[in-house]
Order: sequence, then structure tokens, then C-alpha cells
Amino acid sequence: MATCFESIDKECITALVFPKSDVLSKKEAIQQRIDELKLALSFGNLDYFKIKIYFEDNKSKKVVEATVCGVTNKRVIINRGVGIPINRIYRTFKFYN
Repeated sequence: MATCFESIDKECITALVFPKSDVLSKKEAIQQRIDELKLALSFGNLDYFKIKIYFEDNKSKKVVEATVCGVTNKRVIINRGVGIPINRIYRTFKFYN
């Protein structure tokens, strides 16, 4: 999965354009994404672990390494208040430094 995703710095995300459509279509995948985001928020709040977030803007698939600081109904908030629309996220993965 990771080989087709371009790495991006979290500071560059604010310049991206995100379509309104969801990148996932299956209910099971959407539920898994929600569960992973809740877990990522726990990791961020408790231990400040960075998470790899795989997402897509209007041009290509990207991955960012960041700490999840918050999750709303529509966005994931990472470091410095940067937001990524939940409907544009494929998966999240915890990794160890």
C-alpha cells in the first residue's frame, strides 16, 4: 500500500484541495477507518505517537506522519491545527520511532 502514496510534510497539507467524495465505498472499510482514527487519537493524546495517515487530495495519493490531536465528525486534526477531511482518508497506521 505505501509504495503508491507520495510522502508529504504536514505543513503542506493546508495548500491541498480535497474533493467532497469519499475514497472508500464499503461500509466495513468506512467503519474500520473510524475505529483506526479513534485509536490514533488515543495514541496522540496519551503517548504522542506519530501515525501514518494515508489519504488522497484532488491530484494524488499521499501519506503524512503526524500526531493526531483531534477528530471531529468531518476532519482529523493533526499537529498545529492542520485538518484532513475524514472522507479522504484511506487508512492510518501506528509506527514506532
